[in-house]
Amino acid sequence: MAVRQHLVQSPPSAVWEVLSDPDRYAEWVVGTEETTPLFGTWPEVGATLRYTVALGPYRFEGSTVVRRLEPPHRLELEARSGPAGTARIAVEIVPWGEDTLVIVDEHPLRGPGARLHNAVVEAALQLRHRRMLRRLAEVVESTAAARA
Repeated sequence: MAVRQHLVQSPPSAVWEVLSDPDRYAEWVVGTEETTPLFGTWPEVGATLRYTVALGPYRFEGSTVVRRLEPPHRLELEARSGPAGTARIAVEIVPWGEDTLVIVDEHPLRGPGARLHNAVVEAALQLRHRRMLRRLAEVVESTAAARA
């Protein structure tokens, strides 16, 4: 189970604002090129986004559905990646003084990703999360700076 944390130098409300905006999803989710609403109103439980992931010259489509919502503290998603299977991704938002500690917890649920999960996959997830959390922080902090 890949768990990673990052300190964002903005208040929790600013982090939640970005997480709850479906148009900003591709800005912070690593590999995602574009998203389109598929069902419901993001981030309500059951709302779904279709996304396109680019891996070199290859493009893959998938979807992400909101499974659990506790605004402004927790957002749990199920990412469906076609033949690769599905994964649970939980994002926790913790006030940390004037800043925000963001904790991401991801693990595979179904498909080959779940059956073949091992230390190498775990290491790759850690690298992906490190980059994703840095991108999230950049999006949140630049949005806050633009408003100041």
